[in-house]
Amino acid sequence: MRDVDIGAASDFGDPDRKLIGFDRFEVAVFKLSDEFFAYLNHCPHMGGPACQGKIIAKVEEDLAEDCTSRGMTFSKTKLHVVCPWHGFEFDIRTGVHPGNPKARLRKIQVRVIDGSVVITVPSHEEHLPLMQEADISVS
Repeated sequence: MRDVDIGAASDFGDPDRKLIGFDRFEVAVFKLSDEFFAYLNHCPHMGGPACQGKIIAKVEEDLAEDCTSRGMTFSKTKLHVVCPWHGFEFDIRTGVHPGNPKARLRKIQVRVIDGSVVITVPSHEEHLPLMQEADISVS
């Protein structure tokens, strides 16, 4: 494994995303509420560029006290990234698909060191498995 400095934390907006290309893969680094999250840019569904999709608020059902629905609303705290190939959504904070916890993005270690954002990626000779969980199929 090797550490790669991808730039100053202050260069990120909030929320923001940056894609970093390597020889055999890409990593997406997200900033949300002063926290950083990084994932392999590879959708577990069919290998699409999941992290390049739209960033949207999670859709949630608004329930009354008696548990009846008041309709759907956008979350004020949770953001998803949507794979542009087939619409699979992933929680940016966890990398997990909201309806299928087996569908998840592969996490990449990210941290801020002396004001710089540093990710840990495989060395050139190391194999990078694309799936964290079993392949996901859709019926």
